[in-house]
Amino acid sequence: MNIRLISQSVFTQPLPAVVVFAFHKERPAVPASLKPLLQRLTGKEFDGSDKQLLLLHTGGKAGIRAARLLLVGLGKRAEFNLEKLRRATGNTVKRLNALGLDRAAIQLNPDTPETLHAVVEAAILAGYKFTEFKAENHSGNPKTLMISTKLALPAAKQILQNAQVVAESVNYTRAIADLPGNIVYPAELAGRAQKLADEFNLTCQIFDKAALERDGFGGLLAVGGGSSREPQLIVLEYNGGPVDQKPVAVVGKAITFDSGGISIKPSDKMDEMKFDKSGGCAVLGIMRAAALLKLPVNLIGVIAAAENMPSSTSYRPGDIVTSYKGTDKRGITIEVLNTDAEGRVVLGDAIVYARQRGVQTIVDFATLTGACVVALGDFAAGLFSNDDALSEKIRAAGERTGERCWPLPLWPEYRDKIKSDVADHKNTGGRYGGAITAAAFLERYAGQTQWAHVDIAGTAWATDERPYFAKGATGFGVRLMIDLLNQPK
Repeated sequence: MNIRLISQSVFTQPLPAVVVFAFHKERPAVPASLKPLLQRLTGKEFDGSDKQLLLLHTGGKAGIRAARLLLVGLGKRAEFNLEKLRRATGNTVKRLNALGLDRAAIQLNPDTPETLHAVVEAAILAGYKFTEFKAENHSGNPKTLMISTKLALPAAKQILQNAQVVAESVNYTRAIADLPGNIVYPAELAGRAQKLADEFNLTCQIFDKAALERDGFGGLLAVGGGSSREPQLIVLEYNGGPVDQKPVAVVGKAITFDSGGISIKPSDKMDEMKFDKSGGCAVLGIMRAAALLKLPVNLIGVIAAAENMPSSTSYRPGDIVTSYKGTDKRGITIEVLNTDAEGRVVLGDAIVYARQRGVQTIVDFATLTGACVVALGDFAAGLFSNDDALSEKIRAAGERTGERCWPLPLWPEYRDKIKSDVADHKNTGGRYGGAITAAAFLERYAGQTQWAHVDIAGTAWATDERPYFAKGATGFGVRLMIDLLNQPK
C-alpha cells in the first residue's frame, strides 16, 4: 500500500472516495466542497457512534473532487483512544477494499502525531492477508491512501516512515507465523533469521543440535528429541547503543509445531499449533523494526526453536531433564509430568543463555498456556514480572499500542505448586492457576536479572476477523516491545 501525506482539505485531483472521522453527535468536519452532502443528513442516518460507517455518493456534482464520502464514527469524544481509531481505520480500509477502490483520502481527526501513527499503522495491518498458497490473490488493497493533516510535513513524514516500519515488521512476523509446520521448522526458522541478519546487518549465531549437545541445552534437546526436525537456538544481536550499554534481551518460544508429544493433544484444532512459534516470530519482527528504526539500544534476540512430536525418541512423562547450565554451577533439573508443557522447558534454556550474556532486562514472549486464555480470553496477554516498575512499563506500552497486557501475581504459594519430590521443580503445577505456575517455573531461570514474561497464548492469532486483523497470526509483541524500547529510560 502506498501511503502519502497531503495538506488538510487540499485535494488536487479527483478521488474515488474521501474518508472523514467523526465523533458522536458532532457535525463531521468535511472539506468545504462536500458540505452540501450533509445538509439533509439526519442523526438517525449517522450520529458518529463507534463502529458506524455511512457511504454517501456525490452524484458527480460540479466542484466536488470526490465520487464518495465515507463517514466513520469514533464514538464519544470523551471516550476516544488510539485503539478506537485503529479499529475505525481497519474497518475503513476493509470497506474501501470491498468497494474495489484503488485510491482514497483520509482526513485525519484528531490531527496529532499519535493519531497519524495509529492510522498509518492500522491501515497497513488491515491490508495483510495470508494468501501465499492460494491460486489467486484476494487481498484487493487500495493502491494509494492519502492522509490529510495539518502537521508540519517533515515531522509528519518521519512519523509516517516510523509507523510503516513497525506495521510492516508486524506483517513480516505474521507472514512467518502463518506458515505451517511442513514449511517452517526449526532449521528453516534459523535460515530466515540468518537472512534477516544479512539484510539488516545484525549478528546471527545458530546453535544446531551438535552445538546444543556440546553446550548442554538439555531442555531444547529433550523437547525436540521426538522429531526428525532438529532443535535450534537462534541468537540475533543489534548494537545501536553505546558500547558500554548493557543490552536488553527479547526471548521467544518457537515450537514450530506442537502435537503435545507423548501427552498428545486432542485432534480438534491441533492445526492451530503451527502458531506455537509466534513468540519466536515476534522476536524476528522486533529485531527487524529495531534495526530499521535505528533505535539507540543494544538488543539481543534469543529464539528457542523445536518441534514437539511423539516418537520412540520423545521425552516422556516421568523423565528428569537438566536445563542449560552455562557458567552456573549446575543446571536446573526438571521432573517432566506432561510433555505438552514444553514451552517452559525450552524457554528455561533460552532465558539462562540471555541472562549469562550480561543483559540488563529480559522480556520473553510465549504462547505458553491455555490457562491464560481461560483467565483473560483472546484480547489481552498475561503479564508476569519480578520487577513492578518493568511490569508497569509493559502494561502502559500495551495500552498505547493496543497490545494489552494484564499483570498477574507471582506469590510464593504458586512456586510451591511446582516443587518436585525428585528434581528442582516439575514442569506443571496442575490445572488451577496454570498460567501463574508456568510463569513461576520461568522466574527461576531469570535469577536476579530484571525479567518479564508475556503469555500470548490468547493473543498470538485470531480465529475471527478483527477490525485491523484478518484471521490468523497477529504478530503480537512487536508493537509492544518497540514502544517499550522507545520510552525514556
